[in-house]
Amino acid sequence: MADNKTPERGGQRGRGRGGRDQNRERETRERNDEGDELVDKLVHINRVAKVVKGGRRFSFAALVVVGDGKGRVGYGTGKAREVPEAIRKATDQAKRQMIRVPLREGRTLHHDINGRFGAGKVVLRSAPAGTGIIAGGPMRAVFETMGVADVVCKSNGTQNPHNMIKATFEALKNLQSPRSIAARRGLKVGDIVARRGDTGLSAE
Repeated sequence: MADNKTPERGGQRGRGRGGRDQNRERETRERNDEGDELVDKLVHINRVAKVVKGGRRFSFAALVVVGDGKGRVGYGTGKAREVPEAIRKATDQAKRQMIRVPLREGRTLHHDINGRFGAGKVVLRSAPAGTGIIAGGPMRAVFETMGVADVVCKSNGTQNPHNMIKATFEALKNLQSPRSIAARRGLKVGDIVARRGDTGLSAE
């Protein structure tokens, strides 16, 4: 019985290593039901083993970020016996969990904000035009798929890509635009922007 399982386990290990290397920088584009082009990026893939009576069974856990390049972004995780199936599951979950983030001039954040999830701590700061995306690997994938062109980010604490992504999304969920603040306070957008300029921040 052990002889029958050994080649299968070895074959899975070989395919797993090859698939993990080939898909680490994977990026695909497709259109959703609304006609928007969705970009999905594979952030991280991990091989996990389950010890059973006949040996070890290997499966793969994928972390994928999906965005439309216009302020909508989501992340998802998937687990399967094969790498492509794990990525497909993660992509489907990311599409269902997409959120809309308000952007200033369609290129950067409206204000600086912190995010935290578990041991992951991130700092997101708006940046002037031409700065580019200054962020680590997992966080860079979020902003590239979301369509942000200028942002400065710093991750403190854990380097776990799952916690870094979740901390980034916690920060993005708390972002507010001048329009939403003005509507909530019963003011005009010009009043909110003027006050922001008075505090020394950019009034663009």
